[in-house]
Amino acid sequence: MYVLIINAGSSSVKFTLFKKDDLKVVADGIVERIGLKGTKILTKNAEGKWTSKETRVADTRQAVGLIADLLTDKNGSDVQPRVDIAGIGHRVVHGGEMINSSVLVDDRVKQLVKECFELAPLHNPPNLEGIEACEDIFPGVPQVAVFDTAFHTTLPEYA
Repeated sequence: MYVLIINAGSSSVKFTLFKKDDLKVVADGIVERIGLKGTKILTKNAEGKWTSKETRVADTRQAVGLIADLLTDKNGSDVQPRVDIAGIGHRVVHGGEMINSSVLVDDRVKQLVKECFELAPLHNPPNLEGIEACEDIFPGVPQVAVFDTAFHTTLPEYA
């Protein structure tokens, strides 16, 4: 079983796939320049070998689909069927004052992320798009969102 980490940004999606039992990283990479000319997917396998491939990717949803296809390719991946993904973690930039810890993603959490679009307009919309793409691509797989702002709630008021 594997855990997939997704970090969707304004023009890229970073990902890491690791084995759930021993936390060994199986694949790592980035789809960069999403929606722009010269989009690339860079991947690093478990042995540390990097590969680069130019492609056309219109949006975050398509980037996540490309990553899923790459990671579940029967010819070149440890992960065979998509059911091998036991969980998905998402880095989300801003949860406002409403979310101050890691949370299991549900409709309420997605709505709160949407309400925080104004606080992080370049990142929260792609973060939500990545979450929704994973729901479609990996139906029924639990997803957790980790918010950057969760780590700043313990600062003293003067800071």
